[in-house]
Amino acid sequence: MCLLNGIMVFMQKKSSSPFGYYFKYLDKVDKDVKNTQEFGSMLILGMVEEIGEMSRAYLAKHGRKPRNVAAQNDEAYEYELGDILVSILRLARIKNINLHERLMYSLKKIEKRRNNPKK
Repeated sequence: MCLLNGIMVFMQKKSSSPFGYYFKYLDKVDKDVKNTQEFGSMLILGMVEEIGEMSRAYLAKHGRKPRNVAAQNDEAYEYELGDILVSILRLARIKNINLHERLMYSLKKIEKRRNNPKK
């Protein structure tokens, strides 16, 4: 709350982006390894692994391998997608990548392709 021209104004606390919250959380989780040289490579390999797990779970439920009981008994693809996002956040954090800028770049690229398809 502050006084502005004799009028009390209730100030809303500026909220941080969800990325900021996630990055702070990951700072605690990765504090002992985030500055090691091999950490980025480990994150890339982990991301590839998570994409494989998500693909297997998705295909078991919706795709080409409906009888893959092992994949159905593992975590659902929705959970695996969360694992992929965390892998991306971790890599972006240690490489100082602005995810908002990267997402906007990709969204604009998709929009451009949709509006001006290759002939």
